[in-house]
Amino acid sequence: MIYLDNCATTKPDREVIDMMMKALVHDFANPSSLHSFGHKVEREIEVARKNVAALIGANADEIYFTSGGTESNNIAVHGAILKNRRSGKRIITSAIEHASIGDQFKHYKELGYDVCYLDVDSTGAVDVEKFKEAVNEDTILVSLIYVHNELGTVNNIKEFFEIAKSKNKNILCHVDGVQAVGKIPVDVKDLGCDTLSFSSHKIYGPKGMGALYKRRDLNIESLVIGGGQERGLRSGTENVPGILGFGKACELTKRDLEKRLSHAKEIKAYFLEKLRDNLEDYKINTPENATDFIISLSILDIRAEVLLHYLEGDEIYISTASACTSNGTHKSNTLKAIGLSDKYAEGTIRVCTSKDTTKEEIDIFVEKLVKYVGEIRKIMRG
Repeated sequence: MIYLDNCATTKPDREVIDMMMKALVHDFANPSSLHSFGHKVEREIEVARKNVAALIGANADEIYFTSGGTESNNIAVHGAILKNRRSGKRIITSAIEHASIGDQFKHYKELGYDVCYLDVDSTGAVDVEKFKEAVNEDTILVSLIYVHNELGTVNNIKEFFEIAKSKNKNILCHVDGVQAVGKIPVDVKDLGCDTLSFSSHKIYGPKGMGALYKRRDLNIESLVIGGGQERGLRSGTENVPGILGFGKACELTKRDLEKRLSHAKEIKAYFLEKLRDNLEDYKINTPENATDFIISLSILDIRAEVLLHYLEGDEIYISTASACTSNGTHKSNTLKAIGLSDKYAEGTIRVCTSKDTTKEEIDIFVEKLVKYVGEIRKIMRG
């Protein structure tokens, strides 16, 4: 099997699995229990919290465990709007956000909020000058994606938030960091954000697990009212195996990040070289200011869905877009937003490499890709 859909999810690391198995078999107590067994598990959760915090330059008490990036985004956006609702009605995001942000802003637009969807340039990046024009005295929230989930584009989050805070220090700034953490260095203190979301299963941890960074002196309301877990921000019995597995994934990511980034750069360069030598009539949508783990590729005169199914016959797995836009529920508007013509857009695939991707796998993938593109083109052009 050649797995190149690592933006959708990654294969859990062996050490992560071992940590989760230990939690399931031996550390199964409820961390809210008053006995020593519960306290032991609670202490292990706090070790995991420190590892999660260290990966993004946060303090441990600024990390809240959630079920994933979508829930973290919902808590942050909903909480920010409720907190600032008496100060204004304008909320700002980009036109090509993940559905867990975009659909929330659509919901608040229906409730009467002044929603500003910032256009992006041909690389998928938000324009600084347009952002300056958009931020006004009525603005209460800015939420921007850090690394775009389809293109890999890296937004200059720090600059945007400095602009926002210079106009009004009470504007709350949220980062969707789901595709950023583990793919580029992330430091929440340097970014100047109030909240940041990220997810376990994008960094070789378990699914159904994520975290929200919330600045220590920021108080926002919870979406879930209950037993007061996670200091009241996210009530419910803790997913101990998930938390401990997530903590281990963050520990490994921090330890190996430079090596992983270097490997991704090498693999991307090798892949692009193989494409240049073997494939005709295609475009790379991923710009220079991007993570090396994501390559958006548009191939002329094919249907991406057809190519995907050809490849999966050889157990080669890619994506046509992000996993959250390719299931028919949400249609991606990213390619239209960057000005890609329909003839290229319908042949767009997303290739996401991992720390384990090899050049040998890229050789096989490109060989099969060229073969099947040729077969599909014969049918479509014929």
